[in-house]
Amino acid sequence: MKQIHQIYVDGEFVTPHGTETFDLISPLTNLKTGEVVLGDETDTRRAIAAAKEAFKTFRKTTVDERIAYLGKLHAAVSKREEELVKTMVEEYGGTLQFSKASARNAIESFTNMIQVLQTFEFQKTVGQSLVRLESLGVVGIITPWNASNSFICNKFATAVAAGCTVVVKPSELSAAQTQLIVECFHEAGLPKGVFNLVNGLGTVVGAEITSNPDIAKISFTGSTFTGKIIAKGAVDTMKRVTLELGGKSPNLILDDADLQTAIPAAVFGAYMNNGQACIAPTRLLVPENKLDEVNALAKAAVRQVQVGNPMDEQTHVGPLVSVKQFERVQQYIRTGLEEGAVLLAGGGGKPEGLEAGNFVRATIFTNVRNDMRIAQEEIFGPVLSIIPYQTEEEAIAIANDTNYGLAAYISSSDRERANRVAAQIDAGRVVINGFKHDPQTPFGGFKQSGIGREYGVYGLETYLEPKAVLA
Repeated sequence: MKQIHQIYVDGEFVTPHGTETFDLISPLTNLKTGEVVLGDETDTRRAIAAAKEAFKTFRKTTVDERIAYLGKLHAAVSKREEELVKTMVEEYGGTLQFSKASARNAIESFTNMIQVLQTFEFQKTVGQSLVRLESLGVVGIITPWNASNSFICNKFATAVAAGCTVVVKPSELSAAQTQLIVECFHEAGLPKGVFNLVNGLGTVVGAEITSNPDIAKISFTGSTFTGKIIAKGAVDTMKRVTLELGGKSPNLILDDADLQTAIPAAVFGAYMNNGQACIAPTRLLVPENKLDEVNALAKAAVRQVQVGNPMDEQTHVGPLVSVKQFERVQQYIRTGLEEGAVLLAGGGGKPEGLEAGNFVRATIFTNVRNDMRIAQEEIFGPVLSIIPYQTEEEAIAIANDTNYGLAAYISSSDRERANRVAAQIDAGRVVINGFKHDPQTPFGGFKQSGIGREYGVYGLETYLEPKAVLA
């Protein structure tokens, strides 16, 4: 039984003032595996005060000093890569394949930001004057339970590069993963107060971070609903915000695409991270005159999707993070049937032999209309909706007919055509022919998928404040 009874403040593991505990439950078995003591407002204020004090000197560090700190962080996290993977699989239920990729993304966050710093200009001449990009201050980082450490590392690496100090409120569902990454950061030997972390509830720790006047910026990844609450609270003290929120990403299969390749890839892509990914291509847009062929290919592909123990190298879909999330997805499957969508594969209930955990059958609906709830709302589970279209113009209109705009995908044998279509899609990131990630390009959403961008130069600039010096 894992006991996590400390938070991290001012360079030390300390006992929190808060006394409430939260049970850690295995998504594979729904049995208790440990508990974490939750911090409260007092703990959060103490962490913010430590970060504020550390900022006085950390903001004055040179680029070379920041690069050195990022190098130490990279080394410390790299040493425990296997543990990071193992803990993610056990606590969260992420598949071994996804957890390895997530841990690698976390580790590479630091080298990616070193690369940015090596050419980034913190001051430049604009017109006849000097413009300085200065560190914003204390950053409140609030992260979700899916790919927890990858989010923490990316946001923290950017803060270090900018000369900011941080207070992190991770998801309480990720306490074991968080404990491990904090141990890595502690070993890196950063100045006291640069990194602080308080386990706790969003309504307590998150609310204090949002309202506290000593927080200059909030970087949040999570649901659109929670992001709106944070944005409303942050405006009272004019905090800067970066909000990476939900998605309902379209996957446009153009009529010249190789369906034998594109459709199986689309099915597996929709189930990335057990379907618990904001960028998952959960709306599959296909030519109406090829719907029968698409359905046959999708049905054949889903038979190859292995749902089961995430520790098995062959597993593609593990359990959902909690009973609450499982029940949410089950409700959406029932909703799809009630709305008249055709169930092509999967459906309600658990796969045979996996009744103990939060396992969902790999599900596909076809003949879905884009106005159905299963096509408009983020389900966050292994549920794919196939939506037919008649013309390219209609496909683009359907793709854009959503409150979200985080990611989109296009398959075509004509790259020039794919690029023309990409230019018409309202999404922060559009991927052509496959699933790719470029950590130097901006990541964030249009519309209700968020505000601001992360990664690379664009991400770094959101942690900085321009100051014009006219002489």
